Amino acid sequence: MAPNNRIVAVLGPTNTGKTHYAIERMLAHRTGIIGLPLRLLAREVYDKIVTLRGPSVVALVTGEERIVPPRAKYWVCTVEAMPEGVGCDFLAVDEIQLCADPERGHVFTDRLLRARGLHETLFMGAETMRKAIAALVPSADFMHRERFSELSYSGQKKISRMPERSAIVSFSVDNVYGIAELLRRQKGGAAVVMGALSPRTRNAQVEMYQNGDVDYLVATDAIGMGLNLDVNHVAFSATSKFDGNRMRPLLPTELAQIAGRAGRHMNNGSFGVTGEAAPLHDELVQAITENRFAPLTKLYWRNAKLQFGSTKVLISALEQHTNNEWLTRVRESCDLAALKTLVQDAEVAARASDGASVALLWDVCRIPDFRSISNRQHAELLGVIYNYLHERGQIPQDWLAGSINSLDNTKGDIDALSKRLAYIRTWTYVAQRKDWAHDHEHWREATRAVEDRLSDALHIALTQRFVDRRTSILMRRLKQKESLVADVNKDGEVTVEEQFVGRLEGFQFRQDASASPDEAKTLRSASLQALAPEFHLRADRMYNAPDTEIDFTEQGGLMWGSSAVGKLVPGSNALKPHVQAFVDVEAGPEVAEKVTRRLQHFIDRKIATLFEPLINMQRDESLTGMARGFAFQMIEGLGVLDRADVGEDVKSLDQEARSALRKHGIRFGQFAIFMPLLLKPAPTRLRLLLWSLASGLQEFPEAPPPGLVTVPTDETKPVGYHLKSGYRAAGERALRVDMAERLADMLRTQDTRGGFEATADMLSITGMTLEQFANLMQGLGYRAEKAERIKVKAPAAAPVVEAPVGDKDVSDDGIPNAVETAAKDAPTAEIPAAEPEAHAAAAQDVPLDATKEAAPVEMEVFYTFAWGTKRVDRSVDGPRKGKKPRGKPKHDRAPKGKGGKAGGSPGKAESFQAGPPKRDKPIDPDNPFAAALMGFNKK
Repeated sequence: MAPNNRIVAVLGPTNTGKTHYAIERMLAHRTGIIGLPLRLLAREVYDKIVTLRGPSVVALVTGEERIVPPRAKYWVCTVEAMPEGVGCDFLAVDEIQLCADPERGHVFTDRLLRARGLHETLFMGAETMRKAIAALVPSADFMHRERFSELSYSGQKKISRMPERSAIVSFSVDNVYGIAELLRRQKGGAAVVMGALSPRTRNAQVEMYQNGDVDYLVATDAIGMGLNLDVNHVAFSATSKFDGNRMRPLLPTELAQIAGRAGRHMNNGSFGVTGEAAPLHDELVQAITENRFAPLTKLYWRNAKLQFGSTKVLISALEQHTNNEWLTRVRESCDLAALKTLVQDAEVAARASDGASVALLWDVCRIPDFRSISNRQHAELLGVIYNYLHERGQIPQDWLAGSINSLDNTKGDIDALSKRLAYIRTWTYVAQRKDWAHDHEHWREATRAVEDRLSDALHIALTQRFVDRRTSILMRRLKQKESLVADVNKDGEVTVEEQFVGRLEGFQFRQDASASPDEAKTLRSASLQALAPEFHLRADRMYNAPDTEIDFTEQGGLMWGSSAVGKLVPGSNALKPHVQAFVDVEAGPEVAEKVTRRLQHFIDRKIATLFEPLINMQRDESLTGMARGFAFQMIEGLGVLDRADVGEDVKSLDQEARSALRKHGIRFGQFAIFMPLLLKPAPTRLRLLLWSLASGLQEFPEAPPPGLVTVPTDETKPVGYHLKSGYRAAGERALRVDMAERLADMLRTQDTRGGFEATADMLSITGMTLEQFANLMQGLGYRAEKAERIKVKAPAAAPVVEAPVGDKDVSDDGIPNAVETAAKDAPTAEIPAAEPEAHAAAAQDVPLDATKEAAPVEMEVFYTFAWGTKRVDRSVDGPRKGKKPRGKPKHDRAPKGKGGKAGGSPGKAESFQAGPPKRDKPIDPDNPFAAALMGFNKK
């Protein structure tokens, strides 16, 4: 067993297990106190001891937190909060080298000089303290501990190339946030650890790093004070910091303390620089890796034997110098500065007139400036608190409640939450004092609850800003080589491990656009790895899907449901297009080949179904000679040809060839040669697509709406569009090809030489007004002469005389004899053409004068059509540039009608012949009028 009052200095670099050794030694005693440099580290050690011994015997005392069970045996404290005058068997102070810290050094030096355990005292710290401890504590023994792992220097690295499990150290809040934001974009995120964070926020951030949600940590030099983290690499983004008075370079020992956090237990670690930090010089690197530093020669000190006779005496005691060569008086600290400011206030100076009042004032001045505001503002708050305590003995509950409640707000950004959290720490500190508030337990819990809420809100805000949980989770799963679980809902939204990553459109993954360019690569890699099984399942479903689930668009796209899965590209001929599937490369060649094969089957079957007459004609081996050649032209024309383009070929077809072609549904019209079955909407839509594809058009024109007899002509459409749509362009409108042929049949019965008017049937089949029909006729090569005439109204119906059933005056055919007689006896008036008014009056059976006075004459517009004398280019899509007409096609001549042949003299039939008489062609047996024609020939 160790001798009484044994003092041991356990010295060595980081990662030597000094703190762990101290905990073991404390638990070997009945009671103990351990002082730690940070509230964060104190909480970590407290949690460890609670796990080993239970919460009923472990106390935690910091400036803002006090958990003291009734039977406390082990006290875990910050160095400033270590209780004095409490006898304990064991006492330890960690990071004892902080005796040389300009701000807090005097507190650590005081513990080195005065704090002792009854049986054992440990001071843990750097080897640089050996000489100072030996001089100031001559009875101390020394224990050196070697580092468990090696530490090496890796030079300078960009943040984008920072290895996983790295901690990047900065010395200002703005820089910490900036680096964390960069890591979020490039690496998925980072945890943030700063000394100003509450233990709850810090623990939540550290846990996020420790469990692998993020692989990077951005911290201040707080991590150098004993925080045990799984860090493999430490990178300095700066090598200087603001110490409260000026910017100064970090001491080699400070760099070593932080760099030493790299490497956990037996794992080797590395350190380096990043960002704007300059590379470390060789001598400094060697000192850090070999832990060789100049020993400390001066420790900061402040007189601990204070006198409270007056404020002047107290200030004098605090400013007292020392003659010890190892000690130097600390520069003016925050508490002393606050005291000097307050004593200048007349009210405070008047109250601090006795020892108790001065002691109370000093206690108030020791409230830390957590808010980091100006000394005067901090002193103003301390003055209010002091006046309340001195006058009333306690702080008023309503004022305390108002101050706390004003901070209980979890809304706002990181800066707002951090400010409220710093402010609440002041009231948390005040609430720890037993006598300063009525029912201090209530206020202790109230301030703790507000701090916890703000801490949780700050953790959430930090995580939302600096961590892309989606990317970090996916990266962790990839790193752990776990199978990623992907899910695709009915809307195509893809989630991997319950994180939304994008949409699956057919067989293409559309990544979420909110991902930054830096994280997009990682996100896509993880997503596609998880989607690999889904691609195969989806390909199988599509391959077995019926054709009704697949369709083509008018621009050549191929759709499976609402997803684009491919497009058509030109093939060997118009009826054999090829398929280009839209499949991500990552889906694999097997999926791409299966999708391509299924789409090719679909379009081949669609063409075979909608163009069955063409396919059958193509396969008909009985077609030979001119018939086969013309069939080939029909196939190239996709079932519709302009007769003007094939007029000579049509003439060369004999009746046998025409008969063979008619069997396949070909109709030889005056304007076009076509297959009526292929004019239906579905074949027309497909024909336009195939024609556009074969023609190499950049933009495919859409088919006209189904069911329309005429559509407006569009000069912006490519040449040939109207014909492939199944229409004959004529004037301002285009007439459907089959209707154009029906109109041509009607025109053959008209006097095209002398002129004729449009009949009701002509207007009916075209669905046009008279004006539109006139324009159409002009487009077909007719002259249209417009005129007006008096509109003749239909005569009124004669009154019906009803006779009784069985009357003798009813004739045998059911018409009353009286009516029959009246009709016979009615005079027939001849109305001269020069007297239209008399004609109208006679038709209405009223006197002429009465007609003129009763109503004005109503005129009507009419057109007279006659075959044009000047040839009009009536090709289906207007004149063809650079192409001369090949003779006068048959349909450019006027259809034969009552007036004889076009161009002949009235009343006399004339015939012209350019060569020897043509041999009569045999009658087509398939012609419906074949029998009648044969009879005429016999005659």
